[in-house]
Amino acid sequence: MSEETITTADATCDSPSSEPLTNLQSPYRWAKPTAVPCSAERLSISLPEREQELQLGVSAQPPYPSNRMRQCESGSLAKMLGQRVFAAARLRRIAAFVIGSTALASTAVPAAAQEPDAPAVTNELRVCTPGDYPPYSVTDGAGEYRGIDIELIRGFADLMRRPVAFVPVTWATLATDFASKQCDVAVGGISDLPARRTFADFSISYGTDGKTPITRRANGADYSTIEQINQPDVRVIANRGGTNETFARANFPDAQLTLWPDNLTLFDELEQGRADVFVTDAVEGRYRVREHPGLQVMHPQSPFDSFQKVLLLRKNAPALAALVNAWLVAQLATGGVDRAFAEWIG
Repeated sequence: MSEETITTADATCDSPSSEPLTNLQSPYRWAKPTAVPCSAERLSISLPEREQELQLGVSAQPPYPSNRMRQCESGSLAKMLGQRVFAAARLRRIAAFVIGSTALASTAVPAAAQEPDAPAVTNELRVCTPGDYPPYSVTDGAGEYRGIDIELIRGFADLMRRPVAFVPVTWATLATDFASKQCDVAVGGISDLPARRTFADFSISYGTDGKTPITRRANGADYSTIEQINQPDVRVIANRGGTNETFARANFPDAQLTLWPDNLTLFDELEQGRADVFVTDAVEGRYRVREHPGLQVMHPQSPFDSFQKVLLLRKNAPALAALVNAWLVAQLATGGVDRAFAEWIG
């Protein structure tokens, strides 16, 4: 879902607002509360609300809280609403252009993109994924995959009229497997890390996430902070080879760290009391506790850090990058990404 930012010039108030951390805001991208005056406030509106305003005209009621409306001057609200209606029309034109351009490109570009470093000519889209990181990507062990990233890449492949070949990899071997297994794309909750740019190009970001603890409900708030976790008697567990291991090594040097070979059976170690805490992406935490009611995710709306989620793309493949990015822009603008998140984590 895209966001338009409007600055109010006249009104002032003292109540807190939310400062979006990225330029693509949705209910699944957390925001840090900050106290700012209306004169500097950034207000966001979702695409469905934009469409409603277009249908109703400038007399439509703005979707702000009533106390906010009472605090800000009516002239400023009218000005804001006018700007939003204009922005909504512009967003719809952009989304239509992107979708149309992507569809046109699917007929203009051969199924196997003509890139200098492309793998052997084939119609299939080769997609690397660890398949152990729901809600982004998870496998049933028999070659079938589900998840937010899986839905996105399947939709892209359908538009390009290319069959998808999912290629299993691990987080520890992703850097070498991506090229050696001739993958076009890698998906599965991948974070934007500088080290990954050495072997792949990145798509635009489709979401923001951050690390937060998962522990047993019986532990209460015992492992809510880095200081509480970084203790000699605390048993930390992390899946090997990914950002969870990197985060654990950097922040919990005094704790007892166990590296687990996968990101699926790891949660059994927590439930059985053989580990105390696992620090992972907040989105994954929200999904996991639905499957493991004996576990809890701590402060998912206020994680320890923040990073972008991306798709990895084959190096030096500008046509592929342009098509994937156009698809993601269209899915963000039309709410496809948010619908996928809502289906998986509510």
